[in-house]
Amino acid sequence: MATVTDVRRIAMALPRTTEHLVGDHTKFRVGRLVYASVSADEERIGFGFPKEERAGLVASEPGTFMMPLRSDERYNWVRARLPVLDPAELRELLIDAWCLVVSKKAAASYLESLGVDHG
Repeated sequence: MATVTDVRRIAMALPRTTEHLVGDHTKFRVGRLVYASVSADEERIGFGFPKEERAGLVASEPGTFMMPLRSDERYNWVRARLPVLDPAELRELLIDAWCLVVSKKAAASYLESLGVDHG
């Protein structure tokens, strides 16, 4: 079961990440680009995810993943029920979301530092 504490621990370890409270959401971003957002009740997390793949993700695990709110449909974004995620899965999702908002070079360098094949 993942919590906002897990989100914060994972996200803040990613280079250039900053945390912001915007309205009632805790958002994690690089520069002006948000890659994760936790709802006020800490039950849902929105995160960067390729638009063309999100319907498949949601269909594969509808108890975990949800389509973005209508206002976010134009973005590379999807939502999940935070308590259903395990911390290892959350870490993978957040790293992938972070990779969407940084340069390919920065993403490749970070993944290489983790020993992850990016190629």
